[in-house]
Amino acid sequence: MSVDLVGYGYAALIASGGVMGYVKAGSVPSLAAGLVFGGLAGFGAYQISNDPKNIWVSLATSGALAGVMGKRFYGSRKFMPAGLMAGASLLMLGKLGIGLLQRPQET
Repeated sequence: MSVDLVGYGYAALIASGGVMGYVKAGSVPSLAAGLVFGGLAGFGAYQISNDPKNIWVSLATSGALAGVMGKRFYGSRKFMPAGLMAGASLLMLGKLGIGLLQRPQET
């Protein structure tokens, strides 16, 4: 059983981003979203650590964040925080996609 360190790091990045949004701007929605999505990403990393085929929570979480933060980045053109999170989410989607393609096909 291998531990999904990239997934846990991604979850920590999301949660810490929500905390930083609260500390810097007093944004309660940022804190709530960061903790909820960070928790979902952490749960997805836990699932992948236990069963590498079980990627669906991580895939949904990173896909949703890539879409939402990508739209925010496209509108604002500001790298922080929307561009960073959109980029990290796209990288996570790429990691999950490569993992899907590399696993052996079941017949």
